[in-house]
Amino acid sequence: MFYPEPVSKLIDGFMKLPGIGPKTAGRLAFFVLNMKEDDVLDLAKALVNAKRQLHYCSVCNNITDLDPCHICRDKRRDGSIICVVQEPRDVVAMEKTREFEGYYHVLHGAISPMDGIGPEDIRIPDLLKRLGDEQVKEVILATNPNIEGEATAMYISRLIKPFGIRVTRIAHGLPVGGDLEYADEVTLTKALEGRRDL
Repeated sequence: MFYPEPVSKLIDGFMKLPGIGPKTAGRLAFFVLNMKEDDVLDLAKALVNAKRQLHYCSVCNNITDLDPCHICRDKRRDGSIICVVQEPRDVVAMEKTREFEGYYHVLHGAISPMDGIGPEDIRIPDLLKRLGDEQVKEVILATNPNIEGEATAMYISRLIKPFGIRVTRIAHGLPVGGDLEYADEVTLTKALEGRRDL
């Protein structure tokens, strides 16, 4: 049985989200159809506002509605340390630990030749510029502990060494093949404490 066009379009819209297949998209579509109209309008407004109002911080590339972002504006943070992460959601994961007091740099990806993503496709040049401009003494590479994350960390490490800056990698308290955003605060705290030089 075919759905009316508005339902089909809604299902197709949900299927554009990562990890959402036809069955889940159908469930979400019918859930939305059963919501109160005000709640649907609030959801639609939140989606549009997020898309329109958020952009990347000109300093760290994190998502923000201010520029620079609230983390980069915070003068209480330790400007001698930059933690490099792959995605904005990794910043949130690190901040939940309440252990890291430096600044961040968001790459927006990892080197992945299989996916056609090279070093020039992620925000590595921005990081190198920051290292030349700021008084950074340590860069913590907190990329995901998978093949792409490790390759990215090693590549960045080689680029940073000539700056004479200490380069560390978060400890492997995180499962290999996992993502930072799914790690709990204790695991991330231990990973930060056990970081090592590369």
